[in-house]
Amino acid sequence: MNCPCLRERNDMSGHSKWSTIKRKKGAADAKRGKVFTKIIKEIMVAARFGGGDINANPRLRTAVLAAKAENMPKDNIERAIKKGAGELEGVNYEELTYEGYGPGGVAMMLEVVTDNKNRTVADVRHVFSKYNGSLGETGCVSWMFEKKGLITIEKSGADEDRLIEVALDAGALDVKDSGKEFEVTTDQASFEEVKKAIEEAGFKYSYAEITMVPQSTVRLSGREAEQMLKLMEGLEDSDDVTKVYGNFDIAEEEMERLSA
Repeated sequence: MNCPCLRERNDMSGHSKWSTIKRKKGAADAKRGKVFTKIIKEIMVAARFGGGDINANPRLRTAVLAAKAENMPKDNIERAIKKGAGELEGVNYEELTYEGYGPGGVAMMLEVVTDNKNRTVADVRHVFSKYNGSLGETGCVSWMFEKKGLITIEKSGADEDRLIEVALDAGALDVKDSGKEFEVTTDQASFEEVKKAIEEAGFKYSYAEITMVPQSTVRLSGREAEQMLKLMEGLEDSDDVTKVYGNFDIAEEEMERLSA
């Protein structure tokens, strides 16, 4: 299956750029509770499927680090782990993946954690239709993505040769120049080790997550770019959606302008 709207590019996707811009804008205080809710869900699901020991459960360890980065109270984290591991009574969340299309034929994948599938799918479908997208069938775009670690480092002041040496020695798959940033890709198993090595070498990253990396990207501009960013924001604003991925590519200057 191939889509004529997709074309090969050297960069990853707009997802890391989008995440970086969101961080620069800063999360509104009103959304702090929403961020906490999503992280708590992830902690509970990770503990449910992999156990409550963060040393033996990489996914849980990553979720706890995300919680600490958001200054979540220690008690909240421990309670979420216990609920997920079955030590305390809690909501029984289900983990789902949705697939669809955004403006310009952009392939999209959503990771969802919910206790009510009917509510969630209706909410997701509504957001897609509002911004010129559509919810698709299972398998319609997943073949275009591969789960990998992605770490982006701003080029300003960064020694490329040193970064390549540090990243590859730690087990990274590749290091690429994407314009204003260097992109380091890893497999899931080596992600934390590579990130730690990069930090210890003195490099500052703007984005570091296990993400869905697309095989190819769709370049958007103008109205379609504006709709794409609104679709991303609308989906991420849903209580049940934990991650949104798209194989869009929008020029960094235009993305910053549209996100202002």
